[in-house]
Amino acid sequence: MIQLGKLGIEALNAMQQDMLQAYRKADNLVLLSPTGSGKTLAYLLPLLESLKADNAAVQALVIVPSRELAMQTVAVVKQSGTDIRAVAVYGGRPAMEEHRTLNGVQPQIIVGTPGRLLDHLTKGNFSSEHIHSLVIDEFDKCLELGFREEMSQIFAHLTQVKKRVLLSATDNPEITRFLPEYKRLDYLTDEPQAERIEQWVVKSPLKDKLETLRELLLGRGSETSIVFVGFRESVERVAKFLREQGFVLSAMHGGMEQRDRERELFRFVAGSTNILVSTDLAARGLDIPALDNVIHYHLPLNEQAFIHRNGRTARWDREGRSFLIIGPEEQTPEYVDASEYVLSHSSVYPSLPLWASLYIGKGKKDKISKGDIAGFLMKVGGLDKDDVGRIDVRDHHSYVAINRKRTSETLIRLRGQKIKGIKTIIEAMK
Repeated sequence: MIQLGKLGIEALNAMQQDMLQAYRKADNLVLLSPTGSGKTLAYLLPLLESLKADNAAVQALVIVPSRELAMQTVAVVKQSGTDIRAVAVYGGRPAMEEHRTLNGVQPQIIVGTPGRLLDHLTKGNFSSEHIHSLVIDEFDKCLELGFREEMSQIFAHLTQVKKRVLLSATDNPEITRFLPEYKRLDYLTDEPQAERIEQWVVKSPLKDKLETLRELLLGRGSETSIVFVGFRESVERVAKFLREQGFVLSAMHGGMEQRDRERELFRFVAGSTNILVSTDLAARGLDIPALDNVIHYHLPLNEQAFIHRNGRTARWDREGRSFLIIGPEEQTPEYVDASEYVLSHSSVYPSLPLWASLYIGKGKKDKISKGDIAGFLMKVGGLDKDDVGRIDVRDHHSYVAINRKRTSETLIRLRGQKIKGIKTIIEAMK
């Protein structure tokens, strides 16, 4: 039985409740719902309900557009309180290593990007004999990234599948190519999330908007913000400027190594930074449960990009804000309905996050668990329970958030110490 409390959720929203009922009745199902409305959980709950934990065979495949979404979906499965095992597969790492993981874990559900899933299928790295459910999450994003052919081939491989589910934040005629007949749940016209987002335009007197961005962030204090820029080089430039101004932030773009992106995202989600500077990579497919502000440093390419960026805030019935910084040579797009925001702030110093993040050079493969890390930090590091925040344990390393004010003393206490008798690197993440 899935335990919503372990996922940090008190109750399902109306869309998720409807999806739960529809999933149980329809063989082919399409859910259209805005970004940030909780589609991933909407299909995962009934999917997990349909899987048999005492059967070690792969019973379901989930296609996602990015490695980040694959990993986060698997994390939700692990947090759900069920005995279902899940594995993420994606490009950028050796397929042979994933093959060994699949053989060792024997998952009931595999979540992966189209190309890597197809590669494992064609090589026979897992049996498809018992797969009864196939899901495409963020179908529209998969199309944007050019995965149409790979998805079609996966469908062709899995002719015995009885349940096919497709989820998308936009309607698309391509849907009928994959599901000629289907039950349709359409929540796109409701747009309750957009109604919970305050939209503001911030006028920059200079073409270079960095100083305006600094003033805006100072005015938002300790609130969490994603700053969207248009180019990878812009991520580096904006992040460098803000760090020089004393802001503690994360930065992410598609040109970074996966491990570096992973570290930056953890720091932001764990509250060790309160600002994330990113390209549209962060617009979708990332599990960022609570975000106060979306800041469009560079104008979005079109209305759809604007909607997806804004979809990072006001999730789960919360409220949020969207700020569009407009330079002297730019015009506010017609699709933006916003009032002008007057910059003001009472502090000249950026607010520091409450948490800091540590890197620990051991993980699951070393038999290290979240409980081991928490106990080590409290017993050896001298921290109280409330001083230990989010912990993520990966295969070969781990991340943990701790009280920022106690970082220095904790690192001194941990110097040279062993966790579960294992000597390892423990250092602050910057």
